[in-house]
Amino acid sequence: MTNRKILFALLAITFGIAACKKDEPDDQNNSFDRAAMLAEYRDVFIKPAFNSALQKAEALELAASTFTTNPSTEQLAPVQNAWIDAAIAWQSACWYNFGPAGEAGIKKSIQEEIATFPVSLTKLNTILTSGTWNINDFNRDARGFYAIEYLLFDATLTSEQISERFQNEVYRNFLNALCLDLKTRILDVKNAWNSYGSEFTSNAGTDAGSSVSMMYNEFVKSYEGLKNFKFGLPLGLRPGQTAVDPTLLEARFSKISFRLARANFNAMVNFYRGVDQNKSFKGYLKTVTGGEALVTATEAQLSILTTQFNNIDENLDMETRILNDPQVLIDIHTELQKNTKNFKSDMSSLLGIAITYASGDGD
Repeated sequence: MTNRKILFALLAITFGIAACKKDEPDDQNNSFDRAAMLAEYRDVFIKPAFNSALQKAEALELAASTFTTNPSTEQLAPVQNAWIDAAIAWQSACWYNFGPAGEAGIKKSIQEEIATFPVSLTKLNTILTSGTWNINDFNRDARGFYAIEYLLFDATLTSEQISERFQNEVYRNFLNALCLDLKTRILDVKNAWNSYGSEFTSNAGTDAGSSVSMMYNEFVKSYEGLKNFKFGLPLGLRPGQTAVDPTLLEARFSKISFRLARANFNAMVNFYRGVDQNKSFKGYLKTVTGGEALVTATEAQLSILTTQFNNIDENLDMETRILNDPQVLIDIHTELQKNTKNFKSDMSSLLGIAITYASGDGD
């Protein structure tokens, strides 16, 4: 064999070995028990989140039933408070949109089915005028949490005026139908997790379709939702926008937009860190090359964000603030954007988990 042929043969072998190594998982990742992490997330975060969301949805349904039986200002406050409790509880469950909560046929994720915002006022007013509706159609912006909110809250009306609307049978029946649907959809997912749980923990790879990949992608997608939909769009900061638009706020009618955003942020931080940090994404990162540095950078950014959220009264009226003095909210959006790189591109790269959802965020 000539020297040239020997050289080519050696190069081929070298590149072949390198290619094989590239396709194999990082040896460091193999030392981390992903199945144990999944079990921890299932038992400590996911199932309890749906259990809590269900309990609050059941309480809301009961309060709505009591209120609509005899609409009065005395019964309005309890049903409004029940809605607030349910909406806050949902902030800890809203990103588990996989498995029983994922898309199936014409059904979208549970987040889309029950928590799409902003609602369509045109569609809701058509329903209230015609007295007809279809809870299972494609009009996801005319049902769920924020359709219920629209019926129960209106800052331009007194409690007496809101209660008086429910003398109309359509209002009463539609509210009860919405609350029942909300409870039923959460109940179905909660019950399905009883059988899905073992499948979830056994699918412990990092490839697309694995439990780790699905959970991670929904987590990052929800984080971008916090940044883009709860802050970016109402503040007019998304591409193509030329002005603020508070009509795009979540929970605009109840005036708890900021309260929900802070609850969502805190829940995501707790999820990332985990209760047992050795069985969390934070702990997982510490087992891979470069992970410790990313954890340090992420924690520094989360500390900045936590301080920003905590320095604002949770009862802040975001609509008024956006229209008059939005800088403190713009600052939160800026810091959320800075952390996107940590949670998304860097974490994805170090753990070898591909981003599988469509995202034009730009990190």
